[in-house]
Amino acid sequence: MKKTALATAIFGAIFFSGNTSAQQVLQLTHNAAAGNPKAEASELFAELVEEKTGGALRVDVGGNSQYGDDMEALTLMRMGTLAFSTNSQGATSSVVPQFSVLGLPFLFDSLPAAWEVMDGEVGEELKRLAEEQNLVVLGLWDNGIRHVSNSVRPIETPADLQGLKIRTPPDEMTVNIFEALGANPTPMNFSELYIALEQGVVDGQENPLMNIYSSRLYEVQDYITLTGHKYESTPLLMSKIMWDMLTPEQQQAVQEAADEAGQFNRQASLEADAKLRIQLEDAGVVINEVDTAPFIEATASVYGLWSEEYPELVDMVVNAAHSEHQ
Repeated sequence: MKKTALATAIFGAIFFSGNTSAQQVLQLTHNAAAGNPKAEASELFAELVEEKTGGALRVDVGGNSQYGDDMEALTLMRMGTLAFSTNSQGATSSVVPQFSVLGLPFLFDSLPAAWEVMDGEVGEELKRLAEEQNLVVLGLWDNGIRHVSNSVRPIETPADLQGLKIRTPPDEMTVNIFEALGANPTPMNFSELYIALEQGVVDGQENPLMNIYSSRLYEVQDYITLTGHKYESTPLLMSKIMWDMLTPEQQQAVQEAADEAGQFNRQASLEADAKLRIQLEDAGVVINEVDTAPFIEATASVYGLWSEEYPELVDMVVNAAHSEHQ
């Protein structure tokens, strides 16, 4: 790939520093709190990159959006001024809208079912589309099946969501789902969420239990409803400009590190829901399950909306998901 003048200037200043024997330090940002599977897997990824490159590459991890929130990270990676982001499906869809299709309502009833789909042709197509936007998808890690929390009332039926201000990621799919359920979806960066809940700017939000717990959202929410309304991945992304600056051996090492850390992330996510319900209930949160049938019926229109926009990809995802149930 030909280097632009901008890219050459960037790397002369911050990446290679004119010394091919020097350790190259690459920054990774993510929005998770310590203890979250995303945070732990990011640290493991950093350790593995340094180990597998014999110390030639070192990854400096900045959690809690230290080096930029998800949206900022996407811009910086596409410019070539940030190497990695353990990003979110919602934010990534602002650049590659097709990522949202993984979050079609009630598409997956288990994490392994989602992983099987992402590890097949659906994942390959998303990687291709991301590369067109100057992003390399190193892995589709896990961000869990999502549930609703709020500080107003238990949610038993879609009618209970009527009028509630529910924070969503900056993701059109999630907005569509909560509009269909009668709520008032309010897109907002995750880094702003705790304060928004505490101050009553929004009534509730939706996230997997591991995010609710690790970011202590339960401190400012009284009710959690196990809706399981959608799945989200955690794309581990790299700037394509920086990827193309690595040697083939370094690229292989980085990809191997991403694969190994991704396996850890998925397993940690799988284990989280089983233990966190008890811990959240012990913290005083009221947790309830629902009959999902009315919710599925209420959100069926979302499939039509997205089929109009991306018919081939929606068919691919839905067919792959249904094959996992057979």
